[in-house]
Amino acid sequence: MHSVHLAVLMTSHNRRARTLSALSALESQRGLPSHATLGVHLVDAGSTDGTPEAVRLLHPSVEVMSVGADVPRNRAMRIASRNSRSGGGGGGSHSGRPGGPSHRWTHQLWLDDGVELFPDALAALLGTADTVGPGAVVVGAVLGSDGSTVYSGRRGRSLTLVEPGRERPQPCDTYDGRVVLLSRAVHELVGDTDKVFGHRMGDYDHGFRARRAGAPAFVAPSPVGVCAQGPYAPGSREPGIGVREALRRVTSVRELPPRQWWVYCRRHTWPWAPFLMVSPYARTAARATIGRWRT
Repeated sequence: MHSVHLAVLMTSHNRRARTLSALSALESQRGLPSHATLGVHLVDAGSTDGTPEAVRLLHPSVEVMSVGADVPRNRAMRIASRNSRSGGGGGGSHSGRPGGPSHRWTHQLWLDDGVELFPDALAALLGTADTVGPGAVVVGAVLGSDGSTVYSGRRGRSLTLVEPGRERPQPCDTYDGRVVLLSRAVHELVGDTDKVFGHRMGDYDHGFRARRAGAPAFVAPSPVGVCAQGPYAPGSREPGIGVREALRRVTSVRELPPRQWWVYCRRHTWPWAPFLMVSPYARTAARATIGRWRT
């Protein structure tokens, strides 16, 4: 039986309870073969709520790196990936416990710190990887608190959500980056998410690039975890904020910074890129204007 060494990549920022829950669920995985090991690489972006200290205390085998609060999620994931390739992460431990020999990893797992994996999630993801082959990406669908699918694979330029098929893996064109399994072969072909993207779009861009490079993606047959949805942050959609403030928010790093959005549109939506480039900003301005009239 071939060995499986899983490098788990995570980021965190001021969500201590959720991060600890995600790590506890990861440590409680069952059904993994005895030859499977994990190395967890967490990059904390300037948490002030004691997240890195709590992780080091309660999950000492997790490799924790602290960076500045100005490091957005996508770039923090790139750092976690770099750390997984540098040989850190501790000595090997089996049966799904963190602490595998990361420099020999056979797979990377992107894991959002807001996702609590179901107890058999990793076994299901690895089983799907065996089914679709080492040259494919495996995506784990994530449920919201109401039981509906909130993160999964995506299809088409409209990024339609792909529901898990229950009986067989479902093909997709790209993916949300909450739970994604990449073999070493896929990583060597596609690489990490692109550094041009800060907070958003890096996962979708990675999926489209993987497909273009010949690495198909599939959603695992059953959901792999649950993500408790926090309070909704309306951002540029907040009623009554006015056009200038709405445009400031929509062009911020947390939404659609123009340069990053243009790179994404040019790569993946040509020849409609010029129209799609301006459309979210025009819609935002129109929505804010109409909202002001109504108030």
